[in-house]
Amino acid sequence: MRTDYQPFTIGRRFIVHPPEIKVAPLGRTSICMDRGAFGSGEHETTRSCIEMLETLPTAETPKKILDLGSGTAILSIAALHLGADHVWCVDIEPKAVTSARRNLRLNQLDDQATHFCGTLDQLSATGFELILANIYGDILLEVAADLVSRAVAGGYLLLSGILWEYRFDVKKTYQALDCRLVRGQLLDDYCSLLLQKSA
Repeated sequence: MRTDYQPFTIGRRFIVHPPEIKVAPLGRTSICMDRGAFGSGEHETTRSCIEMLETLPTAETPKKILDLGSGTAILSIAALHLGADHVWCVDIEPKAVTSARRNLRLNQLDDQATHFCGTLDQLSATGFELILANIYGDILLEVAADLVSRAVAGGYLLLSGILWEYRFDVKKTYQALDCRLVRGQLLDDYCSLLLQKSA
């Protein structure tokens, strides 16, 4: 089988590798990713999200997580390795849902995930302690009220995929919905925002 990418480290905790290459984690947690149309985690927004996930206080480890625009589910896999109990992977692309299922299975985490193909407004689940949304800034603006309403009081929202031009609008919109900015990270072309819903 052809190797589409070489193993690489991400954040402080993880090493990502394709199924056909076995790695010695050397103190890191391995994430096995079958590369497809949605990449394998090299994008700067993915790296940023995982780095921010690692900064969440251990005492506040979110147990119930929504991953909106889950793609390959690499963020869900990282969150589960960091102590989450269950993730809801939501994507509008059937191929992304198939990819997410395959990758969670490769990492023996498929029993800790619920998959949903559709849009946020079609999802009935709520009460999330952490919401991951690595999607475009204009979509984050469109779903802001619905997204915040699905987080518990004191819950976190980790937003990325935001081009610089949308950064101010996204931040202000979520702050107006009673979220405070915990941390922001400027990347080459995008930015990531970690927010916390008021308790």
